[in-house]
Amino acid sequence: MKKYLNPRFLIIIGIILAAIISRLVTHIPNVNPIMAVALFGAAFFPDKRLAIIIPVIIMFISDIFIGLHETIIAVYLSFGVGALIGFMLLKKVSVSRVVLASLLSSTAFFIITNFAVWLMTDLYALTFDGLTKCYTMALPFYRNALFGDMIYCTIMIGGFVLLEKYVPKFRMAHLD
Repeated sequence: MKKYLNPRFLIIIGIILAAIISRLVTHIPNVNPIMAVALFGAAFFPDKRLAIIIPVIIMFISDIFIGLHETIIAVYLSFGVGALIGFMLLKKVSVSRVVLASLLSSTAFFIITNFAVWLMTDLYALTFDGLTKCYTMALPFYRNALFGDMIYCTIMIGGFVLLEKYVPKFRMAHLD
């Protein structure tokens, strides 16, 4: 239990709680920190499974209040894919790797969730034209997600790297 009562763990819990709250307050559509939490977890959580589990828990808790929908599985799956991208790219954190991970995870989210919207709702015809229209109509949300993911990754990952660099008690002992 003592290993969880340290400044590093408490900062991580604070980030998670802030992410839950941010989904519940009014915000620009698709500008939220959930994908950044998945990437942050891939970079910093000692138990990497939490990088997938925590974003899904955050989404589920906030979706209880916001509303459940027919594409929920695709949304949750997208955060798992984002975490997997983070596992591959964020073994070593650098600005270029964070930007690439953010870009790729935002794009994966866009592709997966909008395919689900096209396939599982009656908003678009189940034709190639319907699929094209679905992705075209979603471009403003993609732009917002890219913006949000970049901003939140900068704040969360960049901020945590600075904490680790300048505040020794936030560093994790790395076992090689």
